[in-house]
Amino acid sequence: MRFEVAEIQSTPNPNALKFVLTRPVADQPISFFNPEAAANHPLAAKLFAVPGVSSLLLLNDFITVNRKPEASWSEIKKAVRKVLANA
Repeated sequence: MRFEVAEIQSTPNPNALKFVLTRPVADQPISFFNPEAAANHPLAAKLFAVPGVSSLLLLNDFITVNRKPEASWSEIKKAVRKVLANA
């Protein structure tokens, strides 16, 4: 189930970006606040493997990725796109 990123949107939180996808990822909101919580969700687990990711929200056709404040958005964006393309 590969996902294509249609757009990346900023949010009021400088440590969060919204990855808008070309198709739905979740019918109901699903939040993961740490890697352990995502252990049984294959896509979320792969996204937590990206260095700097601190939490996730999956809903409809988007995923909001929160980063650790010291992490680089440029590196996270590249890695998240790769995970989604190979999901």
